[in-house]
Amino acid sequence: MSEIQTVSALDAHLGYWLRMVSNAVSQSFARALDGEGVTVAEWVLLRTLHDAAETSPSRVAATLGMTKGAITKLADRLIDKGLIRRKADPADGRAQLLALTPRARKLVPKLAALADANDGTFFSGLKPAERAELERLLMKIIADRGITEIPAS
Repeated sequence: MSEIQTVSALDAHLGYWLRMVSNAVSQSFARALDGEGVTVAEWVLLRTLHDAAETSPSRVAATLGMTKGAITKLADRLIDKGLIRRKADPADGRAQLLALTPRARKLVPKLAALADANDGTFFSGLKPAERAELERLLMKIIADRGITEIPAS
């Protein structure tokens, strides 16, 4: 006699629902950024550099939880697009610094507005208290699991 094993349904998992919402939010934002010629990963680097005058690729990598190689690839793409510049660190001629170009300084607020609008599209149906509770619960999960890597893709 064989035992019938119960298998939970896909939608019985909170992760399923989180992924459904996350995918929709991320894909919508990616499409909006694509209209500006920027990827989500490039946006994350641009937004990070926006808060710093100049910073090293290794510091950016540590901040974003990415490898220095990944930052270098992103930086190369953004240099090709004329959005960031790389220069020698005057304090250490072997090291390099990354900074936004003037064109990127004008672009980042526009991209941030796209991020804000995307959030509004997906979360405006929540009452302020519901949104605050959702954020609190997500931050609790992040803290409890020790999640530190910034989503960049």
